[in-house]
Amino acid sequence: MRIGVLGTGNMADALATHWARAGHQVTIGGRDAHKAERLALRIGGGVKPAGLRAAAESGQVVLAALPYGAGADVVRDLHAALEGRVLLDCSNPVGPGFRLLTEGGPSAAQRLAAAAPGAHVVKAFNLCHEDVWRMRPPVFDGRPLAVPVCGDDETALARVRELVRDVGCEPVAGGGLERAGLLEATAALFIGLWVGEGADAQAIAPPLAYAAGPSHGQAYSAS
Repeated sequence: MRIGVLGTGNMADALATHWARAGHQVTIGGRDAHKAERLALRIGGGVKPAGLRAAAESGQVVLAALPYGAGADVVRDLHAALEGRVLLDCSNPVGPGFRLLTEGGPSAAQRLAAAAPGAHVVKAFNLCHEDVWRMRPPVFDGRPLAVPVCGDDETALARVRELVRDVGCEPVAGGGLERAGLLEATAALFIGLWVGEGADAQAIAPPLAYAAGPSHGQAYSAS
C-alpha cells in the first residue's frame, strides 16, 4: 500500500516505522524539508521525504499526524490532493485540564472531513501515547491491543484495519465517523485518569461477560 504521512512528529515516526517494516511504500511529508529527510532516513526501509502536498498525492492512505489546532488548515490547503484518498486522523483535541477542545462541536475527525470533503476520513490510533505505538507489537498480558476504528467508507475502513494489524493490534469496529467524537472524548477521559489521577483506566470497565450484567447461566449467589 502507498502511504503518505503529513507531519514529522512522534506519531508520524511511530506509525510510519511499523508500516515501512511491513513493506508499505511510505512518504513522509513536512513543511520543514530537513525534518522530513531526517525522519525518513531514521526509519529507513525505502521511506521517502517530501513536502506536504507531494506526500498527500503519493498515498492511497494519508495519515494526518498533525496537532488538532493545525490539522484542518493543512488539510484544507491540500483538499484537491486528498480527493478520493483515505485520510487517517489520529489527533486528540485535548487541552489543559484534560479538556476536550471541540467543546461539543464537530469532532476533530469531522472537521478534517469538512476541510477535505472528497477524502474518506477514518479515526483511529488516538487512545494511546506514541510510545505504545512504538512497541513491537503492543501486546499486554498476552492480549494484543485493540484499536477502535470509526469511518463511513467500507473500502477506507478495510485499508485502515490492515494498517492496524500491521502495527500488531486488533481493529475494532467503532461505528461511523459521527462516533469519532466519542473516541476523542474517551481519550480526554483516559488521559485525565492516567495522567491526572494516576488511575488504571482499564479498571473502570468489567470483563465482557459482565458488560450487560451476569453472563447467561450465571446467577448471583444468595446471601
